[in-house]
Amino acid sequence: MVRPGMVGSGWGRSGGGHCAGSGGSTVIDVAVVSFAQRQEASISGESEVEFMVPLMEQAKAAVGLTQAEVGFTCSGSSDFLAGQAFSFVMTIDGTGPVPPISESHVEQDGAWALYEAWVKIQCGGIDTAFVYGYGKSSPGSLRDVLATQMDPYYVCPLWPDSYAVEALAARLMLEGGHVSERRLAEIAARSRSSAASNPHAVRAEPKSVDEILAEERVVDPLRPSDLPAEADGGCAVVLAAGDRARELCERPAWIRGIDHRSDAHTLGVRDLTSSMSARLAAQRAGVADDKVDLAELHGPFTTSEHLLIDALGLDEDATAINPSGGALAAHTMMGSGLIRIGEAASRLWRGDGDRAVAHATSGPCLQQNLVCVLEGD
Repeated sequence: MVRPGMVGSGWGRSGGGHCAGSGGSTVIDVAVVSFAQRQEASISGESEVEFMVPLMEQAKAAVGLTQAEVGFTCSGSSDFLAGQAFSFVMTIDGTGPVPPISESHVEQDGAWALYEAWVKIQCGGIDTAFVYGYGKSSPGSLRDVLATQMDPYYVCPLWPDSYAVEALAARLMLEGGHVSERRLAEIAARSRSSAASNPHAVRAEPKSVDEILAEERVVDPLRPSDLPAEADGGCAVVLAAGDRARELCERPAWIRGIDHRSDAHTLGVRDLTSSMSARLAAQRAGVADDKVDLAELHGPFTTSEHLLIDALGLDEDATAINPSGGALAAHTMMGSGLIRIGEAASRLWRGDGDRAVAHATSGPCLQQNLVCVLEGD
């Protein structure tokens, strides 16, 4: 049996300040210096390339960079979701890849593309990287499409949609006393309230806890407000190292720890009432090393967010949880995780805090988790 939570890699200050696999060399300081995003319930009449090109140009122009000055470019998207093999290649054309650029792609949320770019900078030779992630799920039913990520022999043929799988986990949590329906409604109400100030939120209408509890269930025990607000869109981020970051940004958001871990693929061997991989990633990234002013958590469901707050050891009285509204307010497949990093960095730039945690997830029931610790100067 696969031991969940034991697959992954990363770096954090608590790990000794050295990069695994680098021969003991000191880690290069890397910061998020620019961020641009777009999220809408449906972007009709525009392809992924058409709505991503302005975002990519916006992120680079904000720090005065051209593509020729970028040391490495990495993207995260899903050809399966787009319904076209190698669809990401067309988006690369939008970056301006002539003359030839150093480029890579992950079939994953853009947060994992950021991790690859961070590793690339650690290898030396470059001091900037450009990262973007995007998805357009409105043409189909995302909840049904996600059934194809399940075990191809035993689970996928049953075609359990993502809402149904999460509902099973929610029922386990409720009956095991790990959470209450009121607690889930409180998370949903907080998300709606926070999203009111987010121009990119898809779901921002205020609702009280009692109003949410009165909603008719979609997939028992989950109500509409417990579910992600699906969106089309994407985001772009610029990373820079050391003095270059300070040249490009007045208050860079330094990556002080980053780690990703994965639980087992088979749901039956996992404890769906907790997230071991998120807990381990948080420990390796050094979340508990100091106070956390704000946290942007990629929790598509209220149940996800509840588990993440516990797994990361966050104190809701001391830490602002999802001040953007989170994925409950706008959930762009293949972009939401990177958006969490960008949202956290943006708040550090503005002086809303000194230390932030950003989180990204992939797979059913928080199967794979990435945790990034950011600090302002």
